[in-house]
Amino acid sequence: MPAFYDLTRPELETLLTAWGEPAFRARQVWQAVYRDLAAGPAEISTLPKPLRERLAAEVSFGTLAPAAAVRSSDGQTRKQLFHLPDGRAIETVLMGYARRRTTCISTQAGCAMGCVFCATGQMGFQRHLTAGEIVQQVLWFARELQAQEDRLTNIVVMGMGEPFHNYDATLRAVDVLTDPEGFNFGARRLTISTVGLVPMIRRFADEKRQVNLAISLHAATDDLRAELLPVNRRYPLAEVFEAARYYVAQTHRRVTFEWALIAGRNDTPEQARAFAGLARGLMCHVNVIPLNPTRGYAGQAATRERAAAFLDILAQHHIPGSVRVRRGIDVDAGCGQLAVRAGTAASPLD
Repeated sequence: MPAFYDLTRPELETLLTAWGEPAFRARQVWQAVYRDLAAGPAEISTLPKPLRERLAAEVSFGTLAPAAAVRSSDGQTRKQLFHLPDGRAIETVLMGYARRRTTCISTQAGCAMGCVFCATGQMGFQRHLTAGEIVQQVLWFARELQAQEDRLTNIVVMGMGEPFHNYDATLRAVDVLTDPEGFNFGARRLTISTVGLVPMIRRFADEKRQVNLAISLHAATDDLRAELLPVNRRYPLAEVFEAARYYVAQTHRRVTFEWALIAGRNDTPEQARAFAGLARGLMCHVNVIPLNPTRGYAGQAATRERAAAFLDILAQHHIPGSVRVRRGIDVDAGCGQLAVRAGTAASPLD
């Protein structure tokens, strides 16, 4: 049985044409699901009843089963745990700001990158998500906000998993979400974060998309970065920055560097100055955020004062930066934390 959310618009047209339906039916279904946010055929009143019934019987609408959900004490962060059909678990977060509603979505169950301070990295890799499983996370919160007469303003692909390790499915999902005939989400309001998979950064640059690129850096010397992010042993800083410069040259868009500040480790003036040397002349922005602690890592968040001092040094070298607001600390909003706490992703399933 085909999964609806794994289909592109042309693939849906091919399916319905094979059923003997006129071409415009595919457009009706596509727009009902992605523009009007219908959750299934029964809600698409523009379709004849026999077609609604056939779609319900022969196409799978929705493969994510909602499980645990938590809300932060300030009401601004909601985290939703989903079970996949094979029993694995993923998480999606909605963060509210004064003028923005941002969802943070996952691309894998678990992660192979092994970043030591990340709950998802601590659980290991389980499997890639399909494009449809990625898309459904966005639609889940889009429907919730629609019911409140509100809407999503931003999507960040920074949840469980490494998006560029699951490149094809991630970008296929992006294409579905930005399709002007459907969900029509603005590419410039969508950000993909990578730990620095150099070949994929170059591929992404060559595609010249309008989607924003963020690189999780966290350290500006190879020894420290390799301790925190084992991927640095394969793609050291010199290669990551060469790829970042290639991205900027190809797209004329700035790159964002993400930096989780860990007290006494990577929040030092020496690290800030080392970064300034690597980034000299590069069109970039640095987002620093005090570490969101996890049960599997003993490091603690840097203080606000240390974060400000870090940014001051960058500013002295004409590198813009900002402290990102931490959201949902009281509900384990960092990727993978709810899954670990719930005990649903403690080990891969066979």
